[in-house]
Amino acid sequence: MRTRLDDLVTSRLAEGAAVPALTCYDFSTALAVVSAAEEFGRGVIILITPKTASAQDGLRLITAVRGLADSASVPVGVQLDHAPHLDLILAAVDAGVDSVLADGSALSFDDNAAFVRRVRSLTDDAGIVVEAELGSIAGDEDRALSVTASGKTDPRLVAPYLVSSQAHLLATSVGNVHGSYAGEPELDWPLIAEVQAESVVPLSLHGASGLSDSDLSRAAAAGLGKININTELRAAVFDAVQTQLGPSREHGDDMLTFERVCREAARSFAVSALKRLDVHRSRA
Repeated sequence: MRTRLDDLVTSRLAEGAAVPALTCYDFSTALAVVSAAEEFGRGVIILITPKTASAQDGLRLITAVRGLADSASVPVGVQLDHAPHLDLILAAVDAGVDSVLADGSALSFDDNAAFVRRVRSLTDDAGIVVEAELGSIAGDEDRALSVTASGKTDPRLVAPYLVSSQAHLLATSVGNVHGSYAGEPELDWPLIAEVQAESVVPLSLHGASGLSDSDLSRAAAAGLGKININTELRAAVFDAVQTQLGPSREHGDDMLTFERVCREAARSFAVSALKRLDVHRSRA
């Protein structure tokens, strides 16, 4: 069923839980994620990267995922993630996303806020939820590069940034990275507390792949209500491909079994992510 991302995140935070946002590069993975959410009985967010959206059939994929989300028995949001270009954002909105991360993190403070504010003004009538990023999250969304965290969010800028940008959610840079962590992940929990104290909107944590269960269990209590996961889900699918490709070829190019095995790997990971972020685990 269709949901507003900010409403979903806010309601889960009130229950002491966070919402997983899982990157899907194809419809089969999206099917697996929605199946997992329905099985677990919790809402989920499907992320579409700019590279996926701008590919030849990217907008068609968004439209297909929109239909899948609307037909789900649990709340499912569809977000265009880390989008720095207005034309792609507007095209993705037309195709069916219900939220966007208007990524102005590479810009100056004023230009970043102005970009997000512009996206908000152009999409508000369509009911689009706009997430913004303050600070710079190191790494690559689409590749599992090993990187070190940098560009942390300055808590002193949070309040004025939210006033100026009018963002509904705020992505933080607090020791997290996109891809793989170089060494043990070290989230800056004192900084997270400072950012939360200055924020009037829910916070999101990108780059959750590789974080410990203890880190994830602290997320909701720290105000991190949306947790983005890409690398670990992608790895689960690749591992399934590597395991199943030979047997499928040996049995006459058995495409149905091949797809089922890959989809089951994605579904199993998505269920695990939902469990790790659920209220019961966070209170354990």
